[in-house]
Amino acid sequence: MRLRTLIVPGLNGSGPGHWQTLWEEKYGYERVEQRDWENPDLAEWVSTLNTVITASEDRTVLVAHSLGCLTVAHWANAYPEKTGKIQCALLVTPPDVESSLYIPDAMRLFVTHEIIPFPSVLVGSENDPYMTLESARRLAGYWNSRFFNAGAVGHINLDSGHGPWPQGETLLTDLIKAHVE
Repeated sequence: MRLRTLIVPGLNGSGPGHWQTLWEEKYGYERVEQRDWENPDLAEWVSTLNTVITASEDRTVLVAHSLGCLTVAHWANAYPEKTGKIQCALLVTPPDVESSLYIPDAMRLFVTHEIIPFPSVLVGSENDPYMTLESARRLAGYWNSRFFNAGAVGHINLDSGHGPWPQGETLLTDLIKAHVE
């Protein structure tokens, strides 16, 4: 059985030039395509993720960004019987949907503190406009994820100057080496 890597974008879908899109193109990773990237619907996003995950019998690695991280967490708790195929997950700069930071109302429904039942690394940033470093560390604890402080790197998207993201590629490689047999 092969190992599949699945890209799980957040709000607006990680367009051209975003590190997720670059990895998809460079390595042939698959991508979850939501029907509406601008108006997230929790139930729909989780259902779409489930459809993509269960469409293959392959062992799967998840690479989520922003709201995609919260989608993964909700999926893991909505479909616990299906989490066995997930080898590990890289969860990059999830937004703090409980904070007073500017967050669209539809995203506030994505809050979850449930444990993620597979190995994961949550990447936080010292100057992410959507999640403080302390909140990211706390969320990693709730999710039982290893926490990684990536430094002062913003939201790790195009707005913060991240097209290619070599540090993330190294994190993903190390995560796979540690958790995939």
